[in-house]
Amino acid sequence: MTEATRTADGTSGPSVDVAAEGARIAANIGRVVQGKDDVVRLSLVVLLAEGHLLIEDVPGVGKTTLAKALAASIDATVRRIQFTPDLLPSDVTGVAIYDQETRGFEFKPGAIFANVVVADEINRASPKTQSALLECMEERQVTVDGISYELARPFLVMATQNPLEMEGTYPLPEAQRDRFTARLSMGYPDRESELAMLGDRGTVDPLTTLSPVADAATVRELVGAVGGLHVSEAVRRYVVALVEASRRSPDLRLGASPRAGLQLLRAARAAAALTGRDHVLPDDVQALAGPVLSHRLLLSTDAALGRRSPEQIVAELLSTVPVPRGR
Repeated sequence: MTEATRTADGTSGPSVDVAAEGARIAANIGRVVQGKDDVVRLSLVVLLAEGHLLIEDVPGVGKTTLAKALAASIDATVRRIQFTPDLLPSDVTGVAIYDQETRGFEFKPGAIFANVVVADEINRASPKTQSALLECMEERQVTVDGISYELARPFLVMATQNPLEMEGTYPLPEAQRDRFTARLSMGYPDRESELAMLGDRGTVDPLTTLSPVADAATVRELVGAVGGLHVSEAVRRYVVALVEASRRSPDLRLGASPRAGLQLLRAARAAAALTGRDHVLPDDVQALAGPVLSHRLLLSTDAALGRRSPEQIVAELLSTVPVPRGR
């Protein structure tokens, strides 16, 4: 903890050292997820931006391990949901059950009622079950039989999916993908990390030795500190210019939504705080534009036939939209 500071706009700044706390959590996750500092950092950015994370990659590269390691590093409630074709919406959100003794309905919370929810292989559930997450992820509440139940904060959904195996899967609809703040791919580990993994994990699962280094109250304080970071008018205009450029791009059938711009700015605030700054730079926006915007975009037919990727389109947008100078 540090003394309160003054931010660039003259308001009272955070009393918590976001960079130091973030480094502790990242180091703890790094004990399990080795050689993936950028991936760990992005997961922390999403956590502090009060967003949700989609981890998309081939099997066996550590998607679920990353989600579990982040959950284990925070002393908060954690639930894991294995998404399968027979999973029902009520398994996720909960259900009202009639109690014969009280002659009334009693709400039984589902697995979504936790601070960190690990949604494993989310694209294996039916569209009806996937849609049960829409209200939870956006409004942080669950409505059952006309009654709304608020979810605890912090609230983070970390979902994993395999982009290659399509049999028995249901692609995430655009409305659901738009609710994920960022998408990341783990990628294969480097040689040294893979050698260390073969030596260390022969008999012991490192997740079982991981202890929390923060709690829910600390994370809420960090989130509050991130929300107070200064963002200049020029940076806000830069974010709007990027999302508007995506809507005009001839390579896209669907550009970035207003929600995308809002979450890009929130993520940029979190990234700036993790570096110890009290203000957001255009560099923060540029570094996060790919992970935050790419999964929300739909390519045009010509772009898809040309084997272009959303990441390439975002890179082109960054090269064409003028970058503001200064703070």
